Amino acid sequence: MENRTTVQEFTLEGFPAVQHLGRLLFSVHLLAYLASMTGNVVIVSVVCTSAHLKTPMYFFLGIFSFFECCFTSAVIPKLLAIFLLGKQTISFVACFIQAFIFVFIGAFGFLLIAVMSVDRCVAICKPLHYHTIMNLRTCTLLIMACLTMTFTLITWVVGKVSRLSFCGPHVIPHFFCDIGPLIHLSCSDTRAAETLAFSLAFLIILSSLIITIIAYSSIVVTIVRLPSAKERQKAFSTCSSHLIVLSLMYGSCVFIYVKTKQTSRLESNREAALVNTVVTPLLNPVIYTLRNKQVHRALRETVCRIKISR
Repeated sequence: MENRTTVQEFTLEGFPAVQHLGRLLFSVHLLAYLASMTGNVVIVSVVCTSAHLKTPMYFFLGIFSFFECCFTSAVIPKLLAIFLLGKQTISFVACFIQAFIFVFIGAFGFLLIAVMSVDRCVAICKPLHYHTIMNLRTCTLLIMACLTMTFTLITWVVGKVSRLSFCGPHVIPHFFCDIGPLIHLSCSDTRAAETLAFSLAFLIILSSLIITIIAYSSIVVTIVRLPSAKERQKAFSTCSSHLIVLSLMYGSCVFIYVKTKQTSRLESNREAALVNTVVTPLLNPVIYTLRNKQVHRALRETVCRIKISR
């Protein structure tokens, strides 16, 4: 750290306008957090134990749900402490660790969504070659490539921001440590850090979006060419849940990160971030399992095995 960094801890502002409703908000967010964790843990468990879900689609879904658990756990416990106990302080090191975990998992989620889009594209457009193309080795290499690239890029940007000087205001106008608000608090020249953060956010979101658009364009063309309406409906139903998750993730994150000036609209960022960290992880298990007959079957079999073991 540079010598001019004198701030030893930050204060998370949270939601001061509704802080008087702390106990009520604590209860609501605790229930949402527990429901989100339960839903995602169930998906991970079913994917790992069910013989019917040993396909690339569910392999990626299990990884996605696992990282959703990590994603919410990096942010929500501190928010609960703010609501219930008013503990708004966080140490300098802990703040940057939280920022790294949050941005790393978020960026990996976008790349994973792009990989899942490619998986659906191959499954629908090349059904006869699907298991040859998307074998276990290919899936593992795709995940490792996403993790390596994300870790390298996010370590670079968080390291750059951590080397800025923090000697003035220490109140973060947010409910967790994020890159944008931290850059805004620095008392040194932040133009290079802002440019880097914006460029990487733009690169990750845009690249994953382009891959997703190309994949789903191919899917739409293939679905339209299917001879029967029943086949078209079945093909589209396998992608509908994925499209809903896509719209939630891209909508909230584009609003937060793809802005040239991180100092703008910090207030509205909190609401968008709340959607990204609470609402989306809560809805994902419901969206992915509501219309999925294979997951329903696997859940029933798991429940039956538990009853028999008792």
